Amino acid sequence: MTAPSRTDVLLIGGGVAAASAARTLRESGHDGTITLVTRELDAPYHRPPGSKELLRGEQDLDASLVLPAAWYAEHDVALRTRTSVMSLDPAARTVKLQSKDELTYDRALLATGAMVRRLNVAGSGLRGIHYLRSLRNADAIRRDLDAVGGLAGDARVVLVGGSYIGCEVAASLASLGVSCTILMQESEPLERTFGPEIGGWVRKRLEDGGIAVRGGVDVEAFLPADPDAEDGRIGAVALAGGDHVPADLVVCGVGAQPDVMLGKRAGLELGESGGIRCDDRLRTSAAGLWAAGDICEYDSVVHGGPIRVEHEEVAIAQGAYVARQWLGEDRPYDVVPYFFSDLADWVALESVGPARRWDRTIVAGSLDDDAFAAWFVEGRHVRGYAAFNGAGDIDRASALIQAGEPVDVDALTAS
Repeated sequence: MTAPSRTDVLLIGGGVAAASAARTLRESGHDGTITLVTRELDAPYHRPPGSKELLRGEQDLDASLVLPAAWYAEHDVALRTRTSVMSLDPAARTVKLQSKDELTYDRALLATGAMVRRLNVAGSGLRGIHYLRSLRNADAIRRDLDAVGGLAGDARVVLVGGSYIGCEVAASLASLGVSCTILMQESEPLERTFGPEIGGWVRKRLEDGGIAVRGGVDVEAFLPADPDAEDGRIGAVALAGGDHVPADLVVCGVGAQPDVMLGKRAGLELGESGGIRCDDRLRTSAAGLWAAGDICEYDSVVHGGPIRVEHEEVAIAQGAYVARQWLGEDRPYDVVPYFFSDLADWVALESVGPARRWDRTIVAGSLDDDAFAAWFVEGRHVRGYAAFNGAGDIDRASALIQAGEPVDVDALTAS
């Protein structure tokens, strides 16, 4: 039997966490062997352009790469795309790859990301129903939209879900003149993140951009345009209660679930949110194995308990942090999670937290204005903060959340 090949550092997953770890290691002088294994077809890329610039045709995939494709060879990082890790043996520190190769490692980062949740309703297999996770999904949406005359005709697009994917895709397409309708279970868009008051402000911005927003509805089925046709193309979305919403194309944004299959089969401990359970240094229950990104459910010294955050900036920060740990840094992961979003050129949003619970929302500025900030407070403690269209001080808010000290709540309205 051929002895397995070996790498000092193994990065499992082709997202921003793995790319961030590789870059940090090389920029900090690490001269050991590094191998990045991903089932993705492409080198690691940023996902946000999929619902924004790339979807609008303003940016291509190459411009979305975390690092230029040539960077990996230039920095002696073995990049193995289109390669799945089939099994992981943490005790032996060995993985088996789709190619039947075996690879041993000294230290590894598990960063396998998340998978989209799919709607399990009648008609979910009709053509024209899309989910957005990869940039290639965004290309498929744009091609399909062109096929039904979206940018040159009167195509009707329905977005299922009122969180970031639904709102961002709707805003991008509406800015191009496409007719869009958002359908969601909650009353207001982004309500689950920021509450109904802020959600109402977001709704108004979406409606001002020509988007129809329907809250408090449930999708019951997808209906074909022609029940007798063989092509099985989407024609409408059926809602509980009997309403039908015409649709030539549907994009579902109903959440994601951490891709922990590899870790689960390897016997790693899982957390309450379904992620890979990690300590305050992002170490998993297996020696020599760390986790980062969407799958990482870690003991947060900022939040006082386990948390898992599905944001790109968090994955980047965690990948770099793990690399620094390998280089000798020894401190808990204490970065306050940061997130950004854009809804066309109507709304630019930055937030820190996230606020998992709060009992008071304090607006600095006015919801009648285009720019304001919002504090999410529990008692006298800041749990989260959001700044809209350049208002506020995101750094100050992050510092208050990290410190965890009581604040003068009344003074927050001024900042």
